[in-house]
Amino acid sequence: MRSANEPQKELYQIAETQGGYFTSKQAASLGYASNKRAYHVQAGNWLREHRGIYRLALFPEPDRSDLILWWLWSRGRSDQPSGVYSHQTALSLHELTDVNPSRLDMTVPPSFRRGVPVPRILRLHYGTVLTVEQEVLFQVPVTDALRTIYDVWEEGSLPQDTLRQAFRQARANGKITQRQVADMLKDPQCASLARALEAA
Repeated sequence: MRSANEPQKELYQIAETQGGYFTSKQAASLGYASNKRAYHVQAGNWLREHRGIYRLALFPEPDRSDLILWWLWSRGRSDQPSGVYSHQTALSLHELTDVNPSRLDMTVPPSFRRGVPVPRILRLHYGTVLTVEQEVLFQVPVTDALRTIYDVWEEGSLPQDTLRQAFRQARANGKITQRQVADMLKDPQCASLARALEAA
């Protein structure tokens, strides 16, 4: 038989991996019905950050809580987030340029749909990001440096010289490896871009 404190412990364990955040479905799966969720919000135990997303009030707020919040917003019917931060946002998170975009770029699967309007803070891109093209920064998935530079180059939203500089910096600090560049040169679709990025 589960103790009365067990759901609270389990909720904390879930929230701990998500910067203190959790979804209404995650809470419901532990037995927190809608009336209990309303009680905890009213009592000040939980903070309602967005529709269906809460945060434990006493949990230390992470450096980039906004990234976790909107990553959780990208969850599908399975309640699993599907977004990956990308493009100029990823470039900023990798600290490869001084660009500070006003909106958060996120790539979601082509099939991604939400029955609510997309928040203005988000700029969604539809596409597939392979697991090997991702890394975790600030507790959320972000496209790796090479995929990020590739996406921004294809989008044409920044000067090519800026991206060449970002590419050289990523090579210097190990965010892009020689193996990645070699693989890119072997790919007919990417070889011309690899040569363009390496151009002086």
